[in-house]
Amino acid sequence: MLGCVIHGAGDLRVAELPMPVPGPGEALVAVRYGGICGSDLHYWRHGGVGDFRLREPMMLGHEVVGTVVSYGAGATGPAPGTAVAVHPATPCGHCPECADGRANVCRDTRYLGSAARFPHVQGGFAAHVAVPADQLRKLPDGLGLRRAALAEPLSVALHAVRRAGDVTGRHVLVTGAGPIGCLVVAAAKAAGAARVTVTDLLPEALRYAAVAGADALVRADDRDGAGWPDEAYEADTAVEASGAAAGLDTCLRRVRRGGVVVQLGMLPPGRSPFAGNLLVSREIELRGAFRFGAEFDDALELLAARGEFDGLISRVVPVADAEEAFALAADRSRSCKVLLEF
Repeated sequence: MLGCVIHGAGDLRVAELPMPVPGPGEALVAVRYGGICGSDLHYWRHGGVGDFRLREPMMLGHEVVGTVVSYGAGATGPAPGTAVAVHPATPCGHCPECADGRANVCRDTRYLGSAARFPHVQGGFAAHVAVPADQLRKLPDGLGLRRAALAEPLSVALHAVRRAGDVTGRHVLVTGAGPIGCLVVAAAKAAGAARVTVTDLLPEALRYAAVAGADALVRADDRDGAGWPDEAYEADTAVEASGAAAGLDTCLRRVRRGGVVVQLGMLPPGRSPFAGNLLVSREIELRGAFRFGAEFDDALELLAARGEFDGLISRVVPVADAEEAFALAADRSRSCKVLLEF
């Protein structure tokens, strides 16, 4: 079977891999689609994500959907042939964070396709993968596998919006109109936001934000352009989804006094300067958002209910052409979400 393995910066290989055998408590899944995530692109371009660096070859991919093939000893779940999405996280279940109901920041979690620990956790970009059976989620009625491939990034967006608090009737500013930023738009609107303003440097990316439901689109480099939050319609909440220090600066300067800023994008490794005095003088709350927990199930239900998510999928590329798919996904002037097909 074919799998997509990263060996180092710029060294992506599609290789024949042995068919996995599900162990005790595991399920074997025939993968149909895998979404290329920003973290996959970072491993491809830079050999790491933030402070997580590659130390051995690793199969990429954590946004995967497919059908159940079989189970290992003692494992149960949806019947073979059932369409499922795979929750990519396996928290330890006993650390202080897990005990506090915050398994998304578990200190000993295993996450598909992540170099955060060593040996690395191999990902799901292969024709078949063996995963813990309790990570399978049967797709809701009416949800096809193609759209279901957005479940993981939509879960990230839902978690970020929930970290912001109640946004019902509020004005939300989103910096960065990549796939995650666009899904934050959809998540904020689903949570009742009255207005969502999105900024980005690329007009093509902003067009995808409009598909996701954005009310106002602003070029990030046009500091005096129409559409920015102002005194007449201040942003109550801002979600930084670009992973750039400039985006965080924009959020801090454009959100209202006493507002909330959620840092969702992974900033470059090391220290990042920011306008910390604004936190004091304007009593702004700065919160982090990392991955997700139960939002995965909510994401599947939201995807089943709303067909406009299909417009965020730019291309579906066979895994044999993974290098082309990664190049396309990295070019935000040509794509939003790119899927590999197995």
